[in-house]
Amino acid sequence: MNVLIVEDDDSVARFLKQAVTEAGYTAQVVGDGKDALGLAQTVEFDLILLDVMIPRVNGFDVCRRLRAARVMSPILIITARDALEDKVEGLDAGADDYIVKPFQIAELLARARALLRRGASSPTVLQVGGLTLDPATRQASRDGQTINLSATEYSLLEYLMRNTGRVLIRSMILEHVWQYDFEGNDNVLDVYISYLRGKVDKGHATSLIHTVRGVGYRMDAGDV
Repeated sequence: MNVLIVEDDDSVARFLKQAVTEAGYTAQVVGDGKDALGLAQTVEFDLILLDVMIPRVNGFDVCRRLRAARVMSPILIITARDALEDKVEGLDAGADDYIVKPFQIAELLARARALLRRGASSPTVLQVGGLTLDPATRQASRDGQTINLSATEYSLLEYLMRNTGRVLIRSMILEHVWQYDFEGNDNVLDVYISYLRGKVDKGHATSLIHTVRGVGYRMDAGDV
């Protein structure tokens, strides 16, 4: 597994590289956003560990530009900024997960393994009614119309579609899609469900995303 570490603090970069190397991965280190963009678009990485406060191009913008360039390597943001708004911004920019400094290396490696497993899973085109999602290309469409998704919207939709017909409780969705504790504030889930409904269900006679009041959500092609 090839990991790109984007960190401008030399001591932190060395620490991360040592931890990643000892875990059995190959690691490359760059110290600013511009170099990260150049390298990530020319070399295929299995995982990118990305600090936010880096020179030339910040981590959020690196995420946005990589996703716009269709670089779909899993991205784990590492930062000292722990406000909910910052977490949402990072995920909406295209990151797959978020860890706040200071952190335990065991947690970082566990999150890295989870992202690597997700990236290594065999892609199968998912379909619910007229909605299709191709994990290989991360492309979604309904009734032949392309749906543009942010990275977080994609992860949420994929999880719902992989569990079609099942009622998913809120905590299950948060743990799988965001993979960290919102400390009781899970309104971000409702926000992203609203985003998805606007893209997946709006303008269609049949709704696919259903609310199970007091429990969570369910994806189903039939009425609930």
